[in-house]
Amino acid sequence: MSNETTLSEDRPLNADDSTVRNGTFRIKGMSCANCVLAIEKGLGTLEGIRSVVVNLTAENMSVAYEPETVDDRAIRAKVKDLGFAAFPATDVSQRHSDRKSEARAARLWVLWTLLLSLPFILSMSRLGPPVPDFVFLIHASLALFTSGTEFYQGAYHALKNRLANMDVLVALSISSAYLYSLLVVVMPELFSGQKHFFEVVVFLLLFIRFGKYLEARAKDRAGKALERLLELQADRARIVQKGEEREIPASAIRVGDLMRVFPGETIPVDARVIEGRAAVDESIITGESIPVAKGPGDLVTGSTINTSGALLIEGTGVGKDTVLANIVRMVEAAQTDKAPIQRFADSVSHVFVPIVLGISLLTFVFWYLFISTTVVFALTAAMAVLVIACPCALGLATPTAILVGSGIGLERGILIKRASALERIARLDTLFLDKTGTLTTGHPGVTDVIPIDDSTEDDILRYAAAGERSSTHPLAKAVVGEATTRNLELGQSSEIQEESGRGVIFQVDGHGLHAGNAHLMDLAKIDRTPVKVQADRLMAEGKTIVYVARDRIITGLIGLSDTVKQEAVEAVRRLKTLGIRTVMITGDHDRVARAVADTVDVDDVVSGVLPGQKSEMVTQYKKDGGAVGMVGDGINDAPALASADVGIAIGSGTDVAKQTGDIILARNNLLDVERAIQLGRATLRKIKQNLFWAFFYNTLGIPVAAGLFYPLFGILLKPEWAGLAMAFSSVSVVANALLLKRLKLM
Repeated sequence: MSNETTLSEDRPLNADDSTVRNGTFRIKGMSCANCVLAIEKGLGTLEGIRSVVVNLTAENMSVAYEPETVDDRAIRAKVKDLGFAAFPATDVSQRHSDRKSEARAARLWVLWTLLLSLPFILSMSRLGPPVPDFVFLIHASLALFTSGTEFYQGAYHALKNRLANMDVLVALSISSAYLYSLLVVVMPELFSGQKHFFEVVVFLLLFIRFGKYLEARAKDRAGKALERLLELQADRARIVQKGEEREIPASAIRVGDLMRVFPGETIPVDARVIEGRAAVDESIITGESIPVAKGPGDLVTGSTINTSGALLIEGTGVGKDTVLANIVRMVEAAQTDKAPIQRFADSVSHVFVPIVLGISLLTFVFWYLFISTTVVFALTAAMAVLVIACPCALGLATPTAILVGSGIGLERGILIKRASALERIARLDTLFLDKTGTLTTGHPGVTDVIPIDDSTEDDILRYAAAGERSSTHPLAKAVVGEATTRNLELGQSSEIQEESGRGVIFQVDGHGLHAGNAHLMDLAKIDRTPVKVQADRLMAEGKTIVYVARDRIITGLIGLSDTVKQEAVEAVRRLKTLGIRTVMITGDHDRVARAVADTVDVDDVVSGVLPGQKSEMVTQYKKDGGAVGMVGDGINDAPALASADVGIAIGSGTDVAKQTGDIILARNNLLDVERAIQLGRATLRKIKQNLFWAFFYNTLGIPVAAGLFYPLFGILLKPEWAGLAMAFSSVSVVANALLLKRLKLM
């Protein structure tokens, strides 16, 4: 592979199609929503490109591609042919540095154009002697061929690709103003009594450049959340080799390296504790201010802080494989993704510019031919229409709000993997909540062991644990844990057959054993009558039952209880306050499920379902209308998380659940579900506000620029002031999105 550049390759977009990969590029040279459309449509014509999503605010492009058909060179070449520049995705700190440089460059362009405008300012203020026309010509020419070059390049590529964008509008405006003024100065005999307006060229470029500078600064502010997170990474690490300690750059650490971390120091990479005990401040990852106790065997996360005690740790994840790097990738993916409402704005922008060109032409024809005004008046009105109607604000309305919203979520431990999730979660009206590990702690313990006939408690535990010790199910772990606590010697199990959602069937010492729920017993046609009274009592107490049968005869029961999370009741109450219907879904028996449901006060309960059935239930609710969300933490929740309109994964859950979910709650706090919904609703409100003002601005601005109010009120908008208004409309959209930072998530 070429060492020039490579795509950043993440996991396949579709688990069933490993030939498709996802690559991310940085894009330079975009000015409005039509630039986005040009890239998406143009790149989509390449063979091997599955999908293209471009984000104007984040200046990112996500491409789903077939690596055997198309490579990064072809992608970059096509983007260049479209009039833009594509670069490999860089890290967050580098992008922040690039944005700083862009803001500085934008400021220099403003200062340069301001310098060129001085003769016009002096002439308008009448502070000095009259300025000769040739001075205006020189300064306007310099402005046109320096500050204006970027717009001509953009217009050329846009027209080449049969699209019209902001650059086309600006290029037409400054060209018409410049050419007309040039003719007035060079051929005065043909334009007797007419006045040039070179100032339109200079002031229009000045105001647009000023708007771009303000926009660059605002974008930089909007994207600072990720940069602040990465600033917390350690620069150096104390590595231990052959009994000696020495400092090395944190970037040089490799998996398996041993490191010493003293109190007050930052843990450099993801690692496992080998020696020592300490309390670690994990607030940058989870948002929880209370340090977490760590000892041998425990995992620690890079960039967290050791608050007490020396630790010897072994690196398990470095570079792009750290938890922090994964968080950054997820948030960046969300910022590159496109919300459904943005696609609407993009489609409007696509047809908007051609319509504006038509309105501008009609404006000129109307005033010059039908009203018989001067060519200067007609041209002024036509140029003002071109400039003021630029759809920049439309293009920025959605991605800027998404950028700020996902940054706020990151700071509060709510990791948003897809921008579309922010919009969809705002529209939720039904929310499924998994029971075990979501509403409850997920760590059940054995509370009752009830033997039958001549069996003892230890016999029942020994039988069950022998088969359950190979299972990762929380109930199985609890049974094995209780047997271990009692120091029971387990028999050697064989022919283990795990029945999903039901239990296990196995052999021990020549006996056939069944350990599981009532469904397993019924399928095996094992009579549960001898333990019906005891089972009813345990279920009435909200406990889960593991039936144990030897040679198809019930020998006893094991009762387990999983406690409700402390914040679960308050979380459900808040969700109801938002008008969301809550449904608890679980594979547990109905009585057990209802005991938990009554405690947390959910609206409905679906019990006794297998993992696949959870997904079917979610799909069924979606068919009934409305937006459906799912909150879960386990492998068995992954299908339902994927089927829901919005999948919300608990941060302490399995990797499968977190990969499937659209939103991850890093703090493992159910109250963050309500906070995520509040954030989604606030973000959607900002998007709608931005779109409203963008449409309102153009609806009001175009008639004013076209001179509609001139006959009645004498109002005619000069092109340069139209340019200033256009620039500030874009800045106002970004500023409005930044107001999201005031959102208080209780």
